[in-house]
Amino acid sequence: MIRSPRLLLALAAVAVGFAAVDTYVVVLALPDMMGSAGIPIDELQRAAPIISGFLLGYVAMLPMIGRIADLQGRVPVLIASLLIFAVGSLVTALAYDLPSMVTGRFLQGVGGGGLVPATLALVADLYPVHRRGVPLGLVSAVQELGSVAGPLFGALVLSVAGWRTIFVINLVVGLVLAAAIRAGVGERRRSPRGPRARRPAAGSLLLPLALGAAVVTMVRPQALMRDVTWGQIFIPLAGESRWMTSVGLATLALTVAFVVRCLTGAHPLVDLRSWWGSLRAADLPGSLLLAVALGGVILAFSTADPEIEVFSEHGLAWLGVAGVGGVGLLLHLRRAKAPLVPRGALARTPAWGGLLVSFFVGAALIAALIDIPLFARTTAYPDSQLMAALVLLRFLVALPVGAVAGGFLLRVAPAGVVTGAGMFLSVIGFTMMSNWGLDALGHWSSDVALVLAGLGFGLALAPVNAAVLASTESAVHGLASALVVVARMVGMLVGISALTTLGLRRYYAAQSDLPPIREVCDGLSRCPEFTVLLQEAGIAQQQTVFAGAAVCCAVAGLLALILFRSARTRGLPAAETLRASG
Repeated sequence: MIRSPRLLLALAAVAVGFAAVDTYVVVLALPDMMGSAGIPIDELQRAAPIISGFLLGYVAMLPMIGRIADLQGRVPVLIASLLIFAVGSLVTALAYDLPSMVTGRFLQGVGGGGLVPATLALVADLYPVHRRGVPLGLVSAVQELGSVAGPLFGALVLSVAGWRTIFVINLVVGLVLAAAIRAGVGERRRSPRGPRARRPAAGSLLLPLALGAAVVTMVRPQALMRDVTWGQIFIPLAGESRWMTSVGLATLALTVAFVVRCLTGAHPLVDLRSWWGSLRAADLPGSLLLAVALGGVILAFSTADPEIEVFSEHGLAWLGVAGVGGVGLLLHLRRAKAPLVPRGALARTPAWGGLLVSFFVGAALIAALIDIPLFARTTAYPDSQLMAALVLLRFLVALPVGAVAGGFLLRVAPAGVVTGAGMFLSVIGFTMMSNWGLDALGHWSSDVALVLAGLGFGLALAPVNAAVLASTESAVHGLASALVVVARMVGMLVGISALTTLGLRRYYAAQSDLPPIREVCDGLSRCPEFTVLLQEAGIAQQQTVFAGAAVCCAVAGLLALILFRSARTRGLPAAETLRASG
């Protein structure tokens, strides 16, 4: 029993927002993190796994977590996701090399991503169809505000402390929110009386012992290492890994003992048997195959530099892995008795249509997030990454405002109309951007374009979620919500690749049309005129990307108008209500 559903939803929304903060919090902290991992600052590409690791955990595991939320319940998944997020924050805060950083970021992504489908499904559980618009809009707004606040939060912490403090704060906030959500649930399991009720206390000692040993292994306190006796526990017994030392092996042994206790104990601290049952019921083989397919797509695109290349160095190989996983998933779904995506779960047009619309929304959204700062660097702020990022802030602030407005508009207008109107505004904004020149950011019209595009994307968030939730059964709301997020993220990755390809072609074509430098500069060593010509070639590339984003918005809007016509997001029509009542 939930004591206060609105309070529970508010806590869940705050958790989603805080996890969204972590998506971009490493933007400013990345150079310091690279230094701690021993990566030179001029080898930025080597640090890409710190970002792609978070994305991999966030996206690849989402469908499985969404399905578990349908089977295990929304609140247990919210609490478990926050605990995983907290563990990932702890690992990242203690990280001493790139693999440990990536591991921590991956766990943060799994925990942060798991909060989204559970929270959206919770909205569907707590509100009838015609009242979901506003809470869905508020959840989307909080999530987008978190994305806006991420770099600001990172800058604030870095101004007074080191990068590890960011993740220590994440650890504390994650644990506090998990405890607050647990306290908001009135029903608690009562342990039987007698001596058996005291057994979990003894078993639970394994957890703090394992955590303490892990901290000592990763931190390696100098006072202990310099001690003649205690220093021996840090000497590797084989190889050079810290985990092959005496204290590292003790950590692994304590962790295994804790897991065995949770699997076999009568009253375990963590009921792993129940979670294992949910994993099996959620079609673990199908979930892993989908994770392989999504992981291949993520690694192919997310590790590339969108300014100069479409794929990463091993992009085609990763796409091959994704293809193998996708084919395996299709074959598995045809034969599985209880597949990850239950048969008929997305049969209604607005259900599968919502995934298609979300894909094109993501393909357009990524153009704004990446190419608006790039345009600012090319033109107005060539020497300031911060000022270029602040240009994007106008877009990002308008987005959550549009998300709330979209929720309210769902009360009076169909989901397709609201989504279509939002995408129309974004088409106008991107069309204006596709005509930006060298001095565009100095005019007020650039602010209009940024605000219109941001509002348009915001307007579309709640209606897409509402249409999918209204067209699926409550037993698969968690899975459906997860697939909407996955579709948007995949759209972002594929979209930036396609739009970058078009933009680079325009850039090279513009470069080939440039006259020889000697004809422009008359032999001068510095030539402002030729610099301007190069800038215009770069602007041509970004104008092409903005034009492509406008096309993606138009496609998303048209699809929503067509595919969401049967989505009953405003409740039953009056005539049908009268007939139902006799």
